[in-house]
Amino acid sequence: MYKILRAEELTTNIFLMEVEAPRVAKSCQPGQFIIVRKDDEGERIPLTICDYDREKGSITIVFQTVGAGTQEMATMKEGDAFRDFVGPLGCPSEFVHEDVEELKKKKILFVAGGVGTAPVYPQVKWLHEHGIDADVIVGAKTKDLLILEKEMEAVAGNLYVTTDDGSYGRSGMVTQTIKDLVADGNKYDTCVAIGPMIMMKFVCLLTKELEIPTIVSLNPIMVDGTGMCGACRVSVGGEIKFACVDGPEFDGHKVNFDEAMQRQQIYKTAEGRAFLKAKEGDTHHGGCGNCQ
Repeated sequence: MYKILRAEELTTNIFLMEVEAPRVAKSCQPGQFIIVRKDDEGERIPLTICDYDREKGSITIVFQTVGAGTQEMATMKEGDAFRDFVGPLGCPSEFVHEDVEELKKKKILFVAGGVGTAPVYPQVKWLHEHGIDADVIVGAKTKDLLILEKEMEAVAGNLYVTTDDGSYGRSGMVTQTIKDLVADGNKYDTCVAIGPMIMMKFVCLLTKELEIPTIVSLNPIMVDGTGMCGACRVSVGGEIKFACVDGPEFDGHKVNFDEAMQRQQIYKTAEGRAFLKAKEGDTHHGGCGNCQ
């Protein structure tokens, strides 16, 4: 059992939990995810790691209530425990394997949208701990939906907050802030964008135009987390990939976002899942061994 050390509601329908999971905390890296299960009958829920404390042996997760499984999770309190807490899964962020001195020569921009702020935070924190400051744009629909602002401010080189309705920080979409920063003379070597699929799509359209290489995390489309359900099947540069086993990070300029979003809608129904399985055949599952 994996004990919940801290549980709080960050804002409406968005929750944070710190969970005692020493083996996961010992080996996890920014960009990876875990799968939780409340009890023996519970749903398997993949969640990106928001933070980790190796000495304390804890993992911090942030989730939004979007279905029955996360609704049940939201009722859990400090002292409760998860039946399963599996990880770390997925591939770490690319920069974890890069030479730190070379990274220091780069100017990196992170773009976080909504709950996507949670997986952006450990990456920015890791860079900060290695003496690398990155610019960070955090976007939310309204001020009330903004999360982890103070935590991000503590590790970002420059933090730019924007709200769609202009209720806090800059007014408008994150793409407008990217345009403003570039217009002000900022030249970025890499952009990392994590958030809703539609946000990542438009960020990538802009950064491609601006010739800024861009990495996106496709954790929003994961369901099973092992590649067997076929939910996170996506085309990247014309090749079939699965976010949970091949990612979750990919070259954003190669991701077919329109296909992925359309597929997400079809996958939501039992009829749609059956249709996709029949249509895609052996390539429907990432864990079948026939997809390479």
